Amino acid sequence: MNKGDLYMQARVKGRWFVAMAACLAAFILGIQFQTIRVHAEPTYTIGTNTTFAPFSIQDKNGKYSGKNPGIEIEMLRKIAKHEHFKYRFKIMSFNGDLQALSNGQVDAVMAGMSVTKEREQKFDFSTPYYNDGVVVAVSNKEHITSLKQLKGKQVDAKSGTSGAIMAQKYKKKYGYHIKYFQDSNTPYNDVKVGHAAAVFDDEPVLKYSIKNGVPLKIISKHAEYTTPIAVGFKKGKNQELQRKMNDGIRWLKKSGEMKKIQDKYLKSNATHIDTAKQRTIPGLIKNNSSALLRGLWATVWLAIVGIILALIFGTILGVLGIADNKILNGISATIIYIFRGLPMMVLAFFIYIGLPAVIGHKIPLNQAGLLTLMLDEGAYVGAIVKGGFDSVDKGQWEAARSLGMPYYKALWKVVAPQGFKLMIPSLVNQFIITLKDTSILSAIGVMELTETGTVIIARNMEGFKMWLIIGVMYIIIITLLTWLSNYVQKKIAK
Repeated sequence: MNKGDLYMQARVKGRWFVAMAACLAAFILGIQFQTIRVHAEPTYTIGTNTTFAPFSIQDKNGKYSGKNPGIEIEMLRKIAKHEHFKYRFKIMSFNGDLQALSNGQVDAVMAGMSVTKEREQKFDFSTPYYNDGVVVAVSNKEHITSLKQLKGKQVDAKSGTSGAIMAQKYKKKYGYHIKYFQDSNTPYNDVKVGHAAAVFDDEPVLKYSIKNGVPLKIISKHAEYTTPIAVGFKKGKNQELQRKMNDGIRWLKKSGEMKKIQDKYLKSNATHIDTAKQRTIPGLIKNNSSALLRGLWATVWLAIVGIILALIFGTILGVLGIADNKILNGISATIIYIFRGLPMMVLAFFIYIGLPAVIGHKIPLNQAGLLTLMLDEGAYVGAIVKGGFDSVDKGQWEAARSLGMPYYKALWKVVAPQGFKLMIPSLVNQFIITLKDTSILSAIGVMELTETGTVIIARNMEGFKMWLIIGVMYIIIITLLTWLSNYVQKKIAK
């Protein structure tokens, strides 16, 4: 055998060895990957409430990473660690939580959810961990001492809660009127300023708020409409998570951790949120500056990206609206009519909560917000674009077509430049409207400036001061945009 043959055999053996080594490595890595995947902790999506202290308390960044995140959040931390699973939150109004649970957007709801006969028909519940009752509170300046004195007056309640159920139960007997809200802090302030005579709410929530400075007093001698509180699940779904939650709740009770957590928020003074100095306007700005700036940036970012998407969508609708085809005209007119007719909040809830039930896939929060802006604002932009093109003198069309230009080339080269020049003031104004409309997305939990203010107020109950700060921030940014609009219009006019 010559040297060449030996060399070739060595190369073949070397390649065979490398191939075998690669296969072995892949096999070992495959086993390790399978082991990791088998032992990986599952991640669940938990729906919770934006403002429901002391059960859930967001920090100034809109998260639950602080020392006092609330009874349920502390429970969930310990249960997840004990039962070996991970979780992420979907934060919205209580009604939104229930809809999200019904449509499979979340795996469970942990938001002070009372167990009622009506809800048991639609949801499964964990082992209860708290017995809740409803109480009635009035302003501490009022002399109201009983429900009889509420006749002919307005009372407030949080929509979908036990407080709302109890208020409705006694409405006919005591002759008051009910107004519903999506959070707790707004009705508290409503009573505080005198718009309403009383508020019906869960006893621990009201007591915690009063302890943290809300100027109300409870007139109920004892809590009524007492119901157990538990974790809610969609009927027949997420059995494994239900088992983990039940095991965790039993462990918390047996070990005494449950009592420690509840006493921390309901009996001690360790969970006061802000000092008196921090509740002044300068103090609120200083203490929440990073959160406010993030909320402002989120608002501006949503407005910019939203209006860009709306311009693209609206331009397509506008072009279809002036096309030399009645079917395309009809499609454009129908789409514009539908999305201009739908209230933006309804559209946001439909996209974020209703649509996933149809398509079978969850829609991320920010994507749902941008899609809402694109469809809603795009319909208005479409009407503006169509009107701008229609306002171009018909002689321009005729001149372009007489030169042999195809329809769409005449549109692009001749009509569009003139039409867009006429549209610019209206489009800039629509951008300002879009920026303000981003506040509506707070209804589905988008953490823009308005939602940031809601979270901060939920912690310190300083509604007047915080909404004043938020309002000034909106005015400043809109004033800057108005100046930009005027500048652009002057430049175009030259």
